[in-house]
Order: sequence, then C-alpha cells, then structure tokens
Amino acid sequence: MRRRKEDLLSSFRHALEGLGYVLQVERNARIHLAMAILVIIASAYLGISPTEWALIMIAIALVFVGEMLNTVVELTIDLIMPENNPLAKHVKDVAAGAILVAAIVAAVIGFLLLGPPLWLKIGTLFRWT
Repeated sequence: MRRRKEDLLSSFRHALEGLGYVLQVERNARIHLAMAILVIIASAYLGISPTEWALIMIAIALVFVGEMLNTVVELTIDLIMPENNPLAKHVKDVAAGAILVAAIVAAVIGFLLLGPPLWLKIGTLFRWT
C-alpha cells in the first residue's frame, strides 16, 4: 500500500490530535501538564536566566515525550496482546518506570533551579533575609 503525501498542516493536525488524545485519556499527562504550567509561572515570576529556562523546558519536554511514548507502548501492547500476559505486563511496567525516572529528574531540576530563588523571594516577603 502506498502512503499518500500529506501537507504540512495535516501533519501538525495529526500531531495535535495525538497530544490531545494523551491529555484526554492519560490522567498522569494532565498532572504533568498542571505541574508544567505551575513551573512555567514560577519561572516567569522568579525571572530565571535563559539557560535555566532551557533546562526547565527540556525537563518538561522530557516528561511529556516520555508520557506520550509510554502511551504508545501501552496501546501497542493492548493491540497485539489483548489477553493478560506476564511479559506484556513487564513491558508496560518498564515503560511506566521510565516515565517515573523522567518525572523524578524533572522535579529535581525544578527544585535545583527554582528552589533557591523562590526561598529568597519568600524570605524577602517575610523578612527572613
């Protein structure tokens, strides 16, 4: 079967549909989105440097890409192996473990970059410093 060429706009539409699907179906993706919004707001409030912005955005992207790939793994396993199978469970568990590692690393990056300036801002508000 020959695949027809799609225009660039259609490609973007399909990509946005995929992102929308993950946000609609995956609770953890919605949690990651909420955390990303909070981190972006905190980063803007704290006036972080361009390098820190880059690290924050990479961490956010890492978590979202991981969550989306985890969804791809789960959907693929469910498609090819609808019955329970110990190996299928391990595949899904490993994919979930990968996104857990990404989320932990993103949280550590967030705390390292945003923690000190946030602590200073809070201290200034309450005159701790």
